[in-house]
Amino acid sequence: MDKNFRNGFIANLPIGISVFAYGAVLGVLCVQKDIEFYQLALMNIFIFAGSSQFVIVDMWNTTLDIIGVTIAALLVNLRYFLVTASLNTLFVGTSKTQKFKYMHFVTDECWAITMQRLKQESITPMFLLGGGVCIFSVWFAGTSLGYFLGDFIQSPEKYGLDFAFIAIFLALAISMYKGKENIIPWLITIVSAFAFEQLIDGKIYIVLAAILGAFSAVVFSKDERYG
Repeated sequence: MDKNFRNGFIANLPIGISVFAYGAVLGVLCVQKDIEFYQLALMNIFIFAGSSQFVIVDMWNTTLDIIGVTIAALLVNLRYFLVTASLNTLFVGTSKTQKFKYMHFVTDECWAITMQRLKQESITPMFLLGGGVCIFSVWFAGTSLGYFLGDFIQSPEKYGLDFAFIAIFLALAISMYKGKENIIPWLITIVSAFAFEQLIDGKIYIVLAAILGAFSAVVFSKDERYG
């Protein structure tokens, strides 16, 4: 087994516990929405995007609006244009075919851990792939367990499972914090996210806040470099 793949897989195991937990929540929700297990499995394989899958399940009903669901899922995942662009240095010398293979397994979790490790040592795209496969494995296992226990878990919030999704992103945010130079861009991102959520319907506020936050980070980093 490739060393980078193994290291990436192992590095993502701790956070995989939370992924497993909120995957179980999705499985329970699928039962409540009368979604068949094979449909959940297909979503896991071909979509493999937790936030999008939650949106799809939330909008799932007898008169399913395919176009509406597709647009909503696309808006939620627009942030991955920024995420994958930030991996450019990792993929230097990698063919387009290989890039497409790796990109399917990119998640917020394995991306954050890969970016953190990239600052500490030299790694290959296999580290990212190993992390992605780890997250995929625990996600599939979590959603499956939640689905088959769905009839017995009517209220996921009773067991604190609904907080797992929030907890994992708080942990990722803390791990990405570099110091006081992050304070202003982070504040801009947080405030703009709350503001856009109140003003705009749907999930596009996530993308807008991310773009504004990224732009402010570039501006303030330049000010510090040349100021």
